[in-house]
Amino acid sequence: MNHLPKHRPSPWHAGEKALQDRLGVAERMDVLGRKVIRDYMPDQHRDFYHQLPFMIVGAVDGQGRPWASLIEGPEGFVTSPDPRCLVIDASLDPQDPVTSGLQPGGALGLLGIELHTRRRNRINGIVQRVDGDRLEIAVEHSFGNCPQYIQRRGYSRDEARRGSAGTREDGTALDERLATLIRQADTFFVASYVEHEDGQRSVDVSHRGGRSGFIKVDGNRLTIPDYAGNLHFNTLGNLQANPVAGLLFVDFDSGDLLQLSGRTELLFDSPLRDAFEGAERLWTLDVDRVVVRRRALALRWDFEEFAPTSLMTGTWQEAEETLRQREQRRQWQRWRVLRLERESQDIRSVYLEPLDGAPVAFLPGQHVPVRIPASGEAPLIRTYSLSSAPSDPTLRISVKAQGRASKWLHEQLRVGDLLEVRQPMGGFTLVDDSHRPVVLIGAGVGITPLLSMLKERIADNRRSGRSRPVHLFQAARTLEELPFRQEIEALRLEAPDQLQVQRALSQPGEDAVLGRDHERNGRIDVQWIKSRLPLDNYDFYLCGPAGFIQSIYEGLRELDIGDDRIHAEAFGPSSLKRRGDTPKPAFTQPPAARAPVPVYFSASSREARWTPEAGSLLELAEGRGLSPDFSCRGGTCGTCKTRVISGQVHYPNPPEGPLEPGTALICCAVPAAVEGAVQPLVLEL
Repeated sequence: MNHLPKHRPSPWHAGEKALQDRLGVAERMDVLGRKVIRDYMPDQHRDFYHQLPFMIVGAVDGQGRPWASLIEGPEGFVTSPDPRCLVIDASLDPQDPVTSGLQPGGALGLLGIELHTRRRNRINGIVQRVDGDRLEIAVEHSFGNCPQYIQRRGYSRDEARRGSAGTREDGTALDERLATLIRQADTFFVASYVEHEDGQRSVDVSHRGGRSGFIKVDGNRLTIPDYAGNLHFNTLGNLQANPVAGLLFVDFDSGDLLQLSGRTELLFDSPLRDAFEGAERLWTLDVDRVVVRRRALALRWDFEEFAPTSLMTGTWQEAEETLRQREQRRQWQRWRVLRLERESQDIRSVYLEPLDGAPVAFLPGQHVPVRIPASGEAPLIRTYSLSSAPSDPTLRISVKAQGRASKWLHEQLRVGDLLEVRQPMGGFTLVDDSHRPVVLIGAGVGITPLLSMLKERIADNRRSGRSRPVHLFQAARTLEELPFRQEIEALRLEAPDQLQVQRALSQPGEDAVLGRDHERNGRIDVQWIKSRLPLDNYDFYLCGPAGFIQSIYEGLRELDIGDDRIHAEAFGPSSLKRRGDTPKPAFTQPPAARAPVPVYFSASSREARWTPEAGSLLELAEGRGLSPDFSCRGGTCGTCKTRVISGQVHYPNPPEGPLEPGTALICCAVPAAVEGAVQPLVLEL
């Protein structure tokens, strides 16, 4: 049923609809808005307002500046003689900048919020009458809001405090004391407004909450995350149409009020947004008016707890650390070679330390990109798993000689040399919060990330006094090609009740003794794994050539092992083809381009010409001197996710994980043919 005001044919104005269109929800929200937005207050809302000790109000002054404020009174100071009228009996403070906007015929926004129960409801209306301390409001819009991001606070009142209110302080800049108050805030209120085509004005006032530190202050500019909400976009829709806002900060301990007014900007695609946990978008306020009213309230509040939704969000300190780590991962660092060791016939270990001596944090199973010189050509970039554990005193990569880069590491690298290395990365890591025993299955050099996991699990058992079992299955062709024999044996002797080792050699040779050097002649298969494992629930970690990993994975799935309990990293361009526990819709995509395609990297102002022989978009970017984040080069980790500004991409080997709309995993993507034509591809890189 449509309960909209007669002069409003839609529940949403152009600014709100623009944001809803951006998310593809405009049609759905038009239907919903007609159901939940009314031109009257339901009785439940009327009773709710009547019990409140304060109301948040938004209005616009004579210069067109919006202000937000708090009006307090004894419980019952808000009444509703009928569903379309609200009456506030309270003294309006002449020092309050919002007061000048509360004149007959003026638009205002009201928010009734109960912090101790996290209930809130909102009204947009028109001031009908001002009679002394009595404010009569005609309701234009009435609707409820959810309890998200509202910190729970209990309140108390001391009327004796009211007479001690300080003199209003005006300014145009934030000093450090006010900046600190804002940075420490977990709650504020924001007023905004829009002018309709018929000349009428609508004012909105709303609540914003998060963890302390969710507002960034740079001089007079505030940067604020916008979290997932009800998709109404009442505030941001107003700011889209009319970029001005008034903010209210309440010092819940002292009763001080800080009121700001200024111009706003919406930031939809800022890299800061991606770094801030929970942020869907950002907006800024450039402050041009500051009002401080000390001890303005008789009310005080005691903090009780954060809203659960607030605890799921970030802070600017955390976001800046995320950006710092991202930038650090992009930078090539110099690591010194401390030691070189032969692990098998074709695997060599390189022990490293950063030249600056800085500690390197990583998770067992991760790997590092290494940039290797190539005479007369662009450097070769390869990733190598760390075979050391985070608990080890040194960093170690173990490399099999099987290509130009790895052969250089085997034949040219010397102790004391410097390697260019990026920070560890990758999503193939040991899940530490699982209590299930771990089964590690590796073939050839695939043992390297598994050895890191094994060493860390044994070390953690030693530190914690726990005894979480580990079963290691290791495959190689010959005994000479079986790496880390002495190291794994030492771990087995250290923790005989925790570590069980099973080795398979496909071509054991005369020197290999069954039962001493290995436990199986032939290859690892699921039936043998099953026969060597006690009956239990396990987490499986697989690493090795793609065909080996796929075979083991399929066998485990045939045994009804859940897809979520099988973690895998395959070598080579082919990623693991998974079968989820629930059917997935068929993957559809445009065809790959067959002709050259112009590719523009917008953030770096560079361009390139992709051809079918050029490889992936990541390789194209690296060829133009860019250093995008990447890790797996197979579309499994998501590290290389890049925003697509225009154009489309194609995946020759589609990634198994979900793909975020408007982005591309450039490590395994190429330009797509769009309706048979060549269309330039623009990437935010």
